[in-house]
Amino acid sequence: MKMKRPSSKQARKQRKWVGEAPLHMRHRLVSAALSKDLKDKYKKNSMPLRKGDTVKVMRGSVKGHVGEVMKVDLKTYKVYVQGVTAKKSDGTDVERALEPSNLMITELHEEDKERRDALSRNMEAE
Repeated sequence: MKMKRPSSKQARKQRKWVGEAPLHMRHRLVSAALSKDLKDKYKKNSMPLRKGDTVKVMRGSVKGHVGEVMKVDLKTYKVYVQGVTAKKSDGTDVERALEPSNLMITELHEEDKERRDALSRNMEAE
C-alpha cells in the first residue's frame, strides 16, 4: 500500500497525513540539507538523517554546534545530536531533541549499502 499525500491544500489534511504516515514515509520527512561541498559531490540538496551522520546546528541556542547524530526518533520527527543537552532542575543532563530542518549534514555515514546505492544512482543520472 503506497500512501500518497492528499491532493487537497487544506492544512488539516496535511497535518493528518503527517501524523498518520507509516515509518517508511516518516524516514523521508526527517531530512536535512546537505553542506555545499556534499551538494556539489552528490548533486542533491537534502538527505534523510541517519544515526552516524555528522551535522551542524543552524538555528537555536546551540547554533554552530557540530556533532554526530545519536538517535532519530520517527515517532516525534526529532533528532538527537551528541553534545546537545539540557539541564534538568535537579542538575542532571538530558539529550535535547532538535528539529531536522534546523540541521545541516556535513558528513554522511555511508556504511549502509542502500544509502551508497542511492547516492551513486543520483550521481550517475547527471
